[in-house]
Amino acid sequence: MSNATSRTSFTIMSVLALLMFGALCWLGNWQVERLAWKEQKLADIARETAQPYQPLETFFTAPVGTDYWPVRVTGIFRHESERHFFATFDGQSGFFVYTPIETTPKNFVFINRGFVPYDNKDAATRPAGQIPEPVTITGLARATLAEKPSSSVPDNDPVKNIFYWKDMVAMTASAGLPTGAIVQQVFVDADKTPNPGGLPIGGVTIIDLPNNHLQYAVTWYGCAAALLVIWSMLAWRQRKP
Repeated sequence: MSNATSRTSFTIMSVLALLMFGALCWLGNWQVERLAWKEQKLADIARETAQPYQPLETFFTAPVGTDYWPVRVTGIFRHESERHFFATFDGQSGFFVYTPIETTPKNFVFINRGFVPYDNKDAATRPAGQIPEPVTITGLARATLAEKPSSSVPDNDPVKNIFYWKDMVAMTASAGLPTGAIVQQVFVDADKTPNPGGLPIGGVTIIDLPNNHLQYAVTWYGCAAALLVIWSMLAWRQRKP
């Protein structure tokens, strides 16, 4: 290979290496930013969940982005209108049971009462848990979703009463609530307070968010450093007579 050809090849490799180095550094910086965001999010969740239980109305005046707000709700369950969200819990497939609770006449809040195994989707298989009298539920107020979170998530099937994402509009429309019903735009995840008969199993909210961004940042920066070492070795060989 002639010297001119060798220099041209080295120049092309240098340009490609520079582009890759920049991309790897950008990925590392992005993970550092995500790390800061995640740490702030975890701190916010810890602060929110440490609050005492408050009336549901306080959720709507809480800071923007609040998604784990301890609340209490009193009312009567409309068990015939419960909606079923496909889920897994402790390695078992089944459903989270979302039941509207009537707080005042024609005013409702959807309560995620917790998990039931797949074979207990039918409320007739767990009659003890269908509480007829007024109850006070304590749990975490959760924000609603404006749209399906990902194209990989299956579409909801309201006809079969199986939901794969928390579509408040579809849940409300399919619940058979009375004409003029007002449904608060919030979900409440019930805490671990046991239900009669043991089902549903409350306290299913996941708040331990994974935080691996530091590891990812180190990986990308490490790749960038390795690329710099390899390029330096090639540059040194290129300068040799």
